[in-house]
Amino acid sequence: MPSTAAEPAVEPPATVELTVDGMTCSSCAARIEKRLNRLDGVRASVNYATERATIRYDPIQVAASDLVDTVRAAGYQAYLPDPAVPGQAGPDGDSTYAEAAGLRRRLLACVPLALPVLVLAMVPSFQFDGWQWLSLALATPVVLWGGWPFHAAAAANLRHRATTMDTLVSLGVLAAYGWSLYALVFGTAGDIGMRMRFDLGASSGSGSGDIYLEIASVVVVFLLTGRFLEARAKRRSGAALRTLLELGARDAVVLRDGVQTRVPVGELAVGDTIVVRPGEKIASDGIVLDGVSAVDASLLTGESVPVDVGPQHAVAGGSINGAGRLLVQATRVGADTTLAQIGRLVTAAQSGKAPVQRLADRISAVFVPIVVLLAAVTLLASLAAGQGSARAFTAAVAVLIVACPCALGLATPTALLVGTGRGAQLGLLIKGPEVLESTQRVDTVVLDKTGTVTTGRMTLHAVHAAPGTDPGEVLHLAGALEHGSEHPIAVAIADAATQQYGPLPEVAAFTSAAGLGVRGTVIGHAVQVGRRAMLAEAGLQPAMKLETAARQAESSGRTAVFAAWDGAIQGLLVVGDEVKAGSREAVQELRALGLRPVLLTGDNLGAALAVATEVGIGPDAVTAEVLPDGKVAAIRALQEHGATVAMVGDGVNDAAALAQADLGLAMGSGSDVAIEASDLTLMRGDLHAAADAIRLARRTLRTIQGNLFWAFAYNVVLIPVAALGLLSPLLAGAAMAFSSVFVVTNSLRLRRFGRNRATDVDIGQ
Repeated sequence: MPSTAAEPAVEPPATVELTVDGMTCSSCAARIEKRLNRLDGVRASVNYATERATIRYDPIQVAASDLVDTVRAAGYQAYLPDPAVPGQAGPDGDSTYAEAAGLRRRLLACVPLALPVLVLAMVPSFQFDGWQWLSLALATPVVLWGGWPFHAAAAANLRHRATTMDTLVSLGVLAAYGWSLYALVFGTAGDIGMRMRFDLGASSGSGSGDIYLEIASVVVVFLLTGRFLEARAKRRSGAALRTLLELGARDAVVLRDGVQTRVPVGELAVGDTIVVRPGEKIASDGIVLDGVSAVDASLLTGESVPVDVGPQHAVAGGSINGAGRLLVQATRVGADTTLAQIGRLVTAAQSGKAPVQRLADRISAVFVPIVVLLAAVTLLASLAAGQGSARAFTAAVAVLIVACPCALGLATPTALLVGTGRGAQLGLLIKGPEVLESTQRVDTVVLDKTGTVTTGRMTLHAVHAAPGTDPGEVLHLAGALEHGSEHPIAVAIADAATQQYGPLPEVAAFTSAAGLGVRGTVIGHAVQVGRRAMLAEAGLQPAMKLETAARQAESSGRTAVFAAWDGAIQGLLVVGDEVKAGSREAVQELRALGLRPVLLTGDNLGAALAVATEVGIGPDAVTAEVLPDGKVAAIRALQEHGATVAMVGDGVNDAAALAQADLGLAMGSGSDVAIEASDLTLMRGDLHAAADAIRLARRTLRTIQGNLFWAFAYNVVLIPVAALGLLSPLLAGAAMAFSSVFVVTNSLRLRRFGRNRATDVDIGQ
């Protein structure tokens, strides 16, 4: 079966993606998602890391504005997408920059205030008469102003009868501050000459003579630090795709009625003729009408080598023109361009959720109330055990602070955000999070031959001449005659002749025999070029030298074409599909990933075996002479024998086979058919991209698994430690902040993927 998850029978017809502001943890995302899914005809997925809500809805039952109102009713801000922006890469650069800047200002103001409070509490020799009142003066702005983002969010959630991470933070900080204020005013802690001992675990004593201002202030600093680093890392994690989309052209020079006019790209229409000067970006997908140049398409494909283009060549919007002036007819503009299509595809993948993340979301939704209850139980149990009010209080506060589930909510979306963004930079488009798990399971990779392992274009490999004939004359006359045919073999011969001799002679009395060859008069010679059967009908037989060369060519999977004139066979031209450079090395990479390569083709067995031998695939792993339906049957047969199959094809005539495979990889074109039929789209045309895509998907999955393990292990281990009074609230705050920073930083390591291919080969095995 295909790797993508099965969809319900009835799918809501419309899709919208809202930008959501105000979420502080995965509990917020889970609450918004629950509210939206209560609406009739709505299926919503809310991603905390990307700050996006992807919603499928029925416009007859609910309006887009109702979706926005529902999010706002839950206590958050939501915005409909700007229709002028074809692709949006979350999280938004401006909003995350503003968030990080605001947190940085609070952090820089709070650190110099909280540090003296911590030093005075930790070092008794620094405690002078009245030191506790100075600590109160320094800690108060930290707790109230520095911690305001947490308190405000907790109050907003309380108004909507909800609890989130901010509830735990606010409760813990205000409890420590409030207890300290009580002890100073009504207890003995305010006495001049009071001294206090610092504990790494829960404090001992009655509590009325102790203050916890260092906990209240330094925990706020730790949490602000974690939130600041998280916001900055989230901005960096979305930078790859955001940069990709921003690199598109802003305007274009259009040729209308012979006059060149510069217009914004939003005003381009299909059919417009765009003038692209050297060094400029091509503003839309199109076809070259005039001009020759080298185009840098690395923006879309990740391939740094420029591609030579000329008349009738297709070019993609966002590519950079090299040295020549081009006239390009626009075929796709705006939201229909390949660049915009990539943006939508990658954004959709980032907004999705793997099954393991949905489990984490469900846990987060009920986690906070359970922790509040656990903190209350810790307080009461400690008091009942006679451990003292100070120990009971600090243990309960430590439970509240250490249990914040930030890391749990960030584990999957940050890795997915960075992994898919890096993939977009390299021309590797992952369709959704479910694909990651499929790459882990596959053990067999089926490779289509034509256009995947080979170039898919016929080229001239050799010219053999009969004794006494010049090989150059064979190519010159045969090329001139074949120039009148559009058959791929004819085009290969004509192109080779044109490259060597320039303009070719005119042909008279040209005729074509379907499937056999062509005839005509070239420079006074009655020339025939075609298969052996055609010339045999004319009573012509090749010399032994040519016959031997023809058999050698055919045994290697190539096509032998004879050329005759003046009543004799004068030469032989060998034409064949050429194996792509690097295909052999790519097959070795796939083997190193634990995959068994299989070659599948509709070509004849001889050609298939020749290609398989050249790239290092054994003859027992070759299936040839199959139609598209036969490819589907071949993949199904492998699956029935227990194989989990990945299929690599060109995404056009292999669409059915790509859909049948457990993992479909469409190579080269980035066309609509490729994107729809496959799980991974490879914008680069070389087979290395298939190995790179599987390595990236596996690396991303391993990063998600590592993040989730850390997030779960952190809470499982430290909550009991805090409940037993073995962890100071101060250390609890540091541990909670570190867990979130660790998860995001671990995900950011994916940005380095691909810089050293050798280090990634064994990932996922």
